[in-house]
Amino acid sequence: MECPHLAESVKILAPPMKSKSSQSWNCQVCSSDKSPWLCLTCQQIHCGRFVNGHAKSHHDELQSQLLPVQPLQPHHCVCIDCESMATFCYLCDEFVINDTPGGHIDNLRKQLQEINNSTTAEDVKIQNVENEMKMRPRRRATAETSENNRKKLKTESGARMMKPRSSGLRNLGNTCFMNAVLQSLSNIQQFCGYIKQLPSLENKVTITSKKKIKTRSCKDGDDVFLVEELRKTLVLLWQGKKAAISPESLFSVIWKVVPRFRGYQQQDAHEFMRYLLDRLHTELLTLLPYPNNNSPYIGPKGKSTIVTAIFGGILQNEVNCLICGIESKKHDPFLDLSLDIPQHFTAKSHKAKEGETICHLKDCLASFTDVEELEESELYMCGNCKKKQRSTKKFWLRRLPNVLCLHLKRFRWSTYFRVKLETFVHFPLRGLDMNNYMLNNMHETRGNTNGSTMYDLAAVIVHHGSGAGSGHYTSYAIHEGRWYHFNDSTVSLSDEETVAKCKAYILFYVRREFKLPDFVPNSD
Repeated sequence: MECPHLAESVKILAPPMKSKSSQSWNCQVCSSDKSPWLCLTCQQIHCGRFVNGHAKSHHDELQSQLLPVQPLQPHHCVCIDCESMATFCYLCDEFVINDTPGGHIDNLRKQLQEINNSTTAEDVKIQNVENEMKMRPRRRATAETSENNRKKLKTESGARMMKPRSSGLRNLGNTCFMNAVLQSLSNIQQFCGYIKQLPSLENKVTITSKKKIKTRSCKDGDDVFLVEELRKTLVLLWQGKKAAISPESLFSVIWKVVPRFRGYQQQDAHEFMRYLLDRLHTELLTLLPYPNNNSPYIGPKGKSTIVTAIFGGILQNEVNCLICGIESKKHDPFLDLSLDIPQHFTAKSHKAKEGETICHLKDCLASFTDVEELEESELYMCGNCKKKQRSTKKFWLRRLPNVLCLHLKRFRWSTYFRVKLETFVHFPLRGLDMNNYMLNNMHETRGNTNGSTMYDLAAVIVHHGSGAGSGHYTSYAIHEGRWYHFNDSTVSLSDEETVAKCKAYILFYVRREFKLPDFVPNSD
């Protein structure tokens, strides 16, 4: 959103320098180096609300001191994330997309970036010195010194093991919606591994309708392919050489192939994910050769790609005419399911108090598959009655996907604008059983033992803020048994309790019995 408080609140001309001892931004209250926020009024740095919330406390305390004399004065309310460069206003309670007339925030971003880059270079020097020290011959040391060194090395080794190999993604200007989706998909092992092992598509191979192969090169202009830039981005992410990488090339291609995402306004993460997967599916149908017994790729034969092989499922849509009783069945493919939050839960914004009912994910799934009478505006054209009649509809899951993507419909249209539902929805981290929503006695659903209907959570995308066109997206994902929080450039260790408490927007569940075509390799 455009914040009206910048002129009064943005007072500093330059950020402070990092301390030489830590080479990081540290909270002035608890000394944490996680999620550092710089107050644009007084230059103080405090930790964000995902750590100990001292940045918000800083604003609240100073506002309370001003209240008797100057109510709601916009001082100490605007701050900037020292790592992701996102700007937030506590009075508006939203992320900020505008700047002062003099461009002060943009100038501060450039200075912060220079400081971060210089710190990265310093870290490399320190690492080189440490490596050189390791190569020197061992010297005599007392037993106490040796024991201290051993403990220090053990602690440092444990800390390194807790860090994921994945890098963060820099925010290019309200691109958190893209970063959250990319980090979630990058932690779907089978999907990410497949895309990374694709051959370079700088010289594209396409297939004509007559199955003749023709080569063309990618030039600047319309002839660009999203899958190639995604492949490069995923490879860089998992090299782990940098704390954060900049997905500028990928974002540039997205602007070209999906014009609706052009610009730097906030976008909906679910809409972006659907456009991304649809585009990847379309491109892979064109670019990959037909598979055979020796081919590691899923090509256009049968109109399937890695996108549909992993995320694709089939719904059975049953419509029943209430006048003549004739039933119509239709099969609809899907890549994700959009679930309504039941209306009797939507007034609750937080976890229910003791004795109150909590909304569970199973309530949303049950509502999705319940019998529903169609509205007057959606009357069904009955083939038997030969006219539109009152009808009911019901969804069944006919075939489950390998990765079940569930989108909770948190944004609804009010009279003139979209509003967000803050209802907390409890979701399981392990053991989501989809058997109750399956169509029974079908070939696709037989043999449901061995965990074929059981799912475990792999990633979750969260929208922070109250506005549909603003706010901020982050994601949580599990990697090698540990949960991590991906907040643009910052990747930090998290835990199951924190993940379980978040207000999920998009959930990615991986089936325990993961089945891909035999010719597709299982890549890391």
